[in-house]
Amino acid sequence: MLYRLLGLHRQTATQQQYQVKNTAEYQFIANHPVKNLSLCMANLSVNINKIATLRNSRGGNNPDLVKVALDCERFGAQGITVHPRPDERHIRYQDVFDLKGKIKTEFNIEGNCREQKFIDLVLANSPAQVTLVPDTEGQITSNHGWDTIKHRDYLKEMVSLFQNAGIRVSIFVDPITDMINAAATTGTDRIELYTEAYAHNFYDNKEKAVLSYVVAAKRAHELGLGLNAGHDLDLHNLRYFSESIPGLLEVSIGHALISDALYLGLENTIQRYLHQLSH
Repeated sequence: MLYRLLGLHRQTATQQQYQVKNTAEYQFIANHPVKNLSLCMANLSVNINKIATLRNSRGGNNPDLVKVALDCERFGAQGITVHPRPDERHIRYQDVFDLKGKIKTEFNIEGNCREQKFIDLVLANSPAQVTLVPDTEGQITSNHGWDTIKHRDYLKEMVSLFQNAGIRVSIFVDPITDMINAAATTGTDRIELYTEAYAHNFYDNKEKAVLSYVVAAKRAHELGLGLNAGHDLDLHNLRYFSESIPGLLEVSIGHALISDALYLGLENTIQRYLHQLSH
């Protein structure tokens, strides 16, 4: 796996020259081998926000959000993700209650815990996982992770609140070692790596694009943190990411998956994403 990550053809290391051998990322990887990581494929959690956006554009209940979520499960998804926002422009707060009573796989609620309404919603529904995301008001989509150093005390309080209610907690972070170190001090169960930078740089240089994520994953493992990932992962970049990242437990994918489903059909699309994760 390390050979593939660093752009090697499968020969002996002495016969190859690493393109990134002088970087700090390479030095970290070389000096921190990962041991005892599960080889099982990561779970696919389908973010259904875009289904809610389509429904809301005309009013009524077409498409039926609950039915789509159940179909995603039936087609093989191991989880359902929603990200309600205060303006309810896609997922409505009532949707969460409707989904909670029907979903059989893992239910993941993402959002900004600085909103009391969000906290109340999560506690009332007790999902398998809550993912804490530092959204700002009116934000179109998530575009950065938590500053876990600056907000360590606050996050520690939130993590404890949700864990005491029996809810697994994941904190949305950028692939920066200092942020992961600080995240571990909050007591969180997992972190979710924000993968927009990887996706953006994938076609220019995929080996370089994934390096900071490999470093982040190895550090998370050393600290005992579970590892999720999400944002702009798609059928083109998902396999390389999942093959490169040690100990990846879950990916949350919405926009790309729903867009692909317009052409490929929902069942076929989910099967294709699951295939990308199988290695």
